[in-house]
Formats: sequence, structure tokens, C-alpha cells
Amino acid sequence: MAQPAGVREPERWHAVGSDRARRLDSWADILAATHLAFEVHPTHRTPGDFRGAVTRRPVGDLMLVDCAASPFLGHRGRAVMTPETRHEDILGFQFVCKGIETVREGSRALALRAGDVVLWDGHQPTDVEIVEAFHKRTLLFPRQRVLSVCPRLADLRALPPLTGSGPARLLVRYMNALALEQPWLEPAAGVAAANAALELLRAAVEPSVPTTRAATREAMRAEIRRYVRTHLQDPAVGP
Repeated sequence: MAQPAGVREPERWHAVGSDRARRLDSWADILAATHLAFEVHPTHRTPGDFRGAVTRRPVGDLMLVDCAASPFLGHRGRAVMTPETRHEDILGFQFVCKGIETVREGSRALALRAGDVVLWDGHQPTDVEIVEAFHKRTLLFPRQRVLSVCPRLADLRALPPLTGSGPARLLVRYMNALALEQPWLEPAAGVAAANAALELLRAAVEPSVPTTRAATREAMRAEIRRYVRTHLQDPAVGP
């Protein structure tokens, strides 16, 4: 059956290969294209018929990404990092739908389970292990977009925890709604949806960031830029 005019189908990837090693190599390529570059290795839990799949939906200048995989080990070190590129200059707001993932990012060590939310930094070396078949949904934000509304976040040595955050829970529900509605969003609506997601992220992280006079002034300037961007008639024009 033909899709209605204007419908934007999500992009989809699946790990492929005739054996586990080739499937893991394929998975590393998919992660680099859709999330960040990782060296991917098997663990004693990795099945011979390793499975991995990614679905990606653009929302304005954000990316909403679903990722499901069998157990594996991922290492993101300086050798594979390119933080100067736009693709990796990102912050990720992640919700765990299913499974268990352990993460070591900078000074943080986390064990994430279904229902957990976390904010991660594309500039940080990271080790992850999928311990149990896993499904996560992540909203990828350009770093400068986040810092434009929450400049004090740049002053933190580690990203704040989001456990118990009402705005974070609301952003999870909003991501789920976006996954359903994104195919029918026109460009201007996508820009508005991305701005709303950014506001929810700001509300989630601001209670954990330091307050200074200089940061307050920068936040006021960011508020002006955001107001102008929101009320521009042409979404392609910036303040």
C-alpha cells in the first residue's frame, strides 16, 4: 500500500554477516553512522547469531534513535573519537526500554536498567557492556544547541543525574509521542518539536548546574535567541 504524500519513513539498519565476527563488524559500522564510533567486541554472553538494529528519525535538528542489540562490549577511546566533527559533537538523552547496560564514562560508572534515564556526552571516552538483550531510545542533541539554553552545563565536570526528575520523565513521554508522529511532521513542525524537546531537557538539567552572575547573563542572552528562533516565520533562518 502506497504511503500518503509527505510521509517521512524512518531510516533503518540491521547487523548483517555470515558469522558473529562479521555481524559485530557490521554493528560497529552502524553505531558509528547513527550514534558514535565504538570498537565492538564479543563477551561470553554474545550469541553466535548476534542481532542489532537501529531506527533513526530526524526531528528538526535533533535525531530520535532506537537501538536494540544482543549482548556485546563497546569501547570508545581516543583512537576512534572525532569530537571535532558535527556528527560526534552531541549530547544524548537516553531512556532504557528493556535490558541491562553497564556504562563507564569519565568518572561515572552506571548500571542502567529498564526505566532508567541518563544524559551522556559524545566527547567522553566510554566503555559499555550490554549484559542482557537491550532496547534503548535516545534523543541526540547538537552540543551547542544545549549549551545555548543551558550554558552552565559546560562548567560541570560530569553530567548531572536525572533520577527522579519530573521534566526528564516528561521528555521520555514526549520522545515516545515523537516516534509515533514524526513521519507526518512538516519541516516547521519538526523545528517546533525540537525546540520543545530542548526546553524539557533544560528543565531537567538546570536544577543540578551552578548559578553565577555571568552564567545568568548568558542564560538571558540564550533566552532572547531562543525567543527569536521560535517566532521566526522561516525555520531555515537563525537569529
